[in-house]
Amino acid sequence: MNYQQITNQKQLFNMQKYTPIIGLEIHIEPNTKSKMFCGCQEDHFGAKPNTQTCPICLGLPGALPIANSEAIKKTMQLGLTLGSNISKISKFYRKHYFYPDLAKSYQISQKDNPFCIGGSLMGKKINHIHLEEDAGKLIHSKDESLIDFNRSGCALIEMVTEPVFHDISEVMSFVKELQLVVRYLDISNADMEKGTMRLEANISLSTSEKLPNYKVELKNINSFKFLEKAIKTEIERQTNALNSGQKLAQETRGYDEKTKTTFSQRTKADSDDYRYFPEPDIAPIEIPGSMILDLRSRIPELPEQKRKRFAEKYKLSSDYINILVSDLERANYFEKACSLSKEYKTIANLIINKNFDKEYPEPAGLVKKIYDLGSKMYESAKVTKNAVEKVLIDNPDIVTSYKNGKGQVIGFLIGQVQKKLKGKGNPKLVNDKIVELIRKNF
Repeated sequence: MNYQQITNQKQLFNMQKYTPIIGLEIHIEPNTKSKMFCGCQEDHFGAKPNTQTCPICLGLPGALPIANSEAIKKTMQLGLTLGSNISKISKFYRKHYFYPDLAKSYQISQKDNPFCIGGSLMGKKINHIHLEEDAGKLIHSKDESLIDFNRSGCALIEMVTEPVFHDISEVMSFVKELQLVVRYLDISNADMEKGTMRLEANISLSTSEKLPNYKVELKNINSFKFLEKAIKTEIERQTNALNSGQKLAQETRGYDEKTKTTFSQRTKADSDDYRYFPEPDIAPIEIPGSMILDLRSRIPELPEQKRKRFAEKYKLSSDYINILVSDLERANYFEKACSLSKEYKTIANLIINKNFDKEYPEPAGLVKKIYDLGSKMYESAKVTKNAVEKVLIDNPDIVTSYKNGKGQVIGFLIGQVQKKLKGKGNPKLVNDKIVELIRKNF
């Protein structure tokens, strides 16, 4: 065993001494037309910096916020889908902290009685789902930092899970499934590249499954790949620190892809540090029961339900099902095509492996293509069969040798068939047809 192998084994042993305890905070920008408390356009991606602002989202004196009812409905829709209880009365708070991208030096968020309490996804408990406004965006260079306030005041749904994850694979499965659910509900495109879905992980290590007296928050991770790498890196860092006798601090850290390390950003504040108090400009919001009933009735078939139905109805492999279900538009296209033809596996194969759904925007075009391909395959099989029969009749001694166990002579028969087909025969089809006809007729 070499030095590197010994080192790797030691690291694995040390990591096994501790149980990772991970909770998630997931931010999702809903696809509303306007921001959370003003009429500025919500979709800010690619817009010229600081062109989508107004006195309200910039927090200028005298500006009064008005809550976006569509953002509230989308928040509750997500909660109802995940089994949350909806607060009959919910209210907004001012969350105070100073950061350059926070124009007002406070954020309108929620504390007590958020819109959604509890719930679960994939068996993992959710603490709550609340609604708040986003901050601006800092753009750093070597010499200066600039602020783009286009994002400031955008609606932001935040889901907070319980600290119930102990394995990175559990985390990854959860966030990917949540992204799908959000897209199926048409709450958001949840595009991590555009920042409409952002991930944060709270990580602690324990010698049991009890929470220690600290947690480290990994902030603003914008891809699944980075989330996986960041959690792994932070677990390794904490393991090494604990093994060397260090006391871990409660802090916020970032992940540096270049150095493959996490770095300290600031000491993590507790709830009291934010000086929460009720937002005086927005009255508590009473949620009528009729609205809850209406939103619950609008819950569509969810990804997991669709997977089960596809397996039962279309008898597809799990790989095919997962690929189709991961894209709702593609899944719908597949089902429309299947309503026109029972060639379920062929349809799935041509969509997944040949991208025929892109070539034929209408499912009827794909089905016609399948019919045409089937006709050609039938004609090809018929011509091949006729050629094989003639070769077998003309070569009875070779057929006898094959039946007596000399399997190598099949090469000669294949060659003769290909001559008759002028080299255009499908080798596998020719081979299979020779074996089939010898067994049946010769």
